Amino acid sequence: MTRAVWFQASPEGAKAVGALHHFVSRETTLPSALTHLIFLRVSQINGCAHCIDIHTRDLLAEGMSVEKLVLVPVWHEAEYLFTGQELGALAWTEEVTRVSETHASDEAYAAALQVFGEKMLVEVTLTIAAMNAINRMGISFRMKPRAKA
Repeated sequence: MTRAVWFQASPEGAKAVGALHHFVSRETTLPSALTHLIFLRVSQINGCAHCIDIHTRDLLAEGMSVEKLVLVPVWHEAEYLFTGQELGALAWTEEVTRVSETHASDEAYAAALQVFGEKMLVEVTLTIAAMNAINRMGISFRMKPRAKA
């Protein structure tokens, strides 16, 4: 079944989602590589092939090694590869993306707050929320990855 191209069917909706994406990508205090890491992990959890493809490429362009990149889904087992800020972002990303299961626990919040402080934690959470919204659009409307066979 062919599905709508969501951003053509609702340019106003696309503009609204795009504004949040622009903010978290360009106007927060987060390093670009950390933003892309958050985008990638959210997309992996949600299973958005289109976004996984894009943000894998973004992280490679940022200079992340292939060895580190392939271990993002199992970062708990490869913590030595990640900085404290990256570990904090990965943990909070999983907590917030799986909020129906975790309820954003006080323990996870306290750990993330210790790493980021209030302002950056809000920015990290907005970044997670933006990518969750984009994933839901990409998956629902079957956006294809750019990867070639």
